[in-house]
Amino acid sequence: MSIIDPRTGEALTAPISPDATGHPSPTAAEPPSAATSGPAPRREDVIIDVDASNIQQVLEASMQVPILLDCWAPWCEPCKNLMPVLEKLAVEYAGAFILAKLDVEANPEIAGQLGVRSVPDVKLVSQGGLVDSFQGALPEKDIREWLGRYFQAPEDAPASPEELAEEALKAGDAATAREHYQTLTSQYPEHYAYQVGLAKALVAEGRGDDARGVLDNLPPEERDAAPARGVRASIEFAEQALSHAEIAALEGRDDSEAQFQRALRQVADGDYEQGLEGLLALMKSDRSYGDDAARKTLLQVFDALGAEHPLTVTYRRKLFALLY
Repeated sequence: MSIIDPRTGEALTAPISPDATGHPSPTAAEPPSAATSGPAPRREDVIIDVDASNIQQVLEASMQVPILLDCWAPWCEPCKNLMPVLEKLAVEYAGAFILAKLDVEANPEIAGQLGVRSVPDVKLVSQGGLVDSFQGALPEKDIREWLGRYFQAPEDAPASPEELAEEALKAGDAATAREHYQTLTSQYPEHYAYQVGLAKALVAEGRGDDARGVLDNLPPEERDAAPARGVRASIEFAEQALSHAEIAALEGRDDSEAQFQRALRQVADGDYEQGLEGLLALMKSDRSYGDDAARKTLLQVFDALGAEHPLTVTYRRKLFALLY
C-alpha cells in the first residue's frame, strides 16, 4: 500500500519529513499545545495500534492532534522496556498527543515508507510532518525532557524512577535508592549513569566492595569518567573516615583532628561542598596538620570530581588564592 501525505495528497515515497525542502515548516516546528482541561480521556482514546488499515487515518489525524509514533518489534527487548513508559506518559498527558504503536515486523512496507531503520524509533508527527524523533530506549526522565520541548508538563506529574532514586539517596534511604537503581539498571543496562547511581547507593549502605564490583564492570571510558571516579573516591574516603557514631562523639571539639575528620566524613557521604569548605578552613587555621593533610585531601577530591566540575573550579581557585 502507498501512504498518502496528508499535506500534499500525493503518495508518500520518502520518509516523512518536516517539509519538501527538508527545513522545519512553521506549523510543524511550533510546539503542539497541551490537552485542554476536561474529563480525563480513556486509555483507549490515547493509545492505539497502527497497521495498514489505519495508518492513513492516523497521519491525517495528526493535522488535528500530535501523534507519537512508536515503531517497535516483538523481538526487540529495548522496545519492551520503552513501550510501558510511553503508554504511561500518554495517559498522564491526557490527550496532548496520541500514542500510535506500529509493529514494524508485521508492517515492513509501512516502516519502510516512514523511514524506520532500527527499533525502537519514536517519531513525533504534527500537521502531517515530522517534528522530532529519537531512537533507542531512553530512560523516562530523558523522555520527559524530550516531550517538554513540545508539550506543557502535566500538573502534579509523578516523579520518575530516576527522581525517586535520587530523592531516596538524598533522604538517606539507601536501601530504597538501591532498589530503584537495580530496577533501572536491569531495564537500561547500557545507561551507565544508573550503574554509577547503584554504586553510590551501595556505598551509602556501607557495601564498598559491592560498589567497587559495579564500577569495575563498567566500560573503560565510563570507569575512568568523573562520576565513577567520584564514587570510587567516596569508597576510599569512607574507608578512611570515622563512622557517624564516632563523628557524633566529637561534638564539642573544634581542634584540627576533629575538623579534619568531620570534613572527611562529609566528603565520604558525598556532601562535597561542606567537606571542601571544612578542609579549606583547616588549611587556613592549621596548615601543618597531618603533614598538610587538608591540602592533599582537597586535591584528591578535585581529582575525584573531575577538572570541569563546578566545585573543583570554585575550590581550586580558593586554594590558589590561599596558597599564593
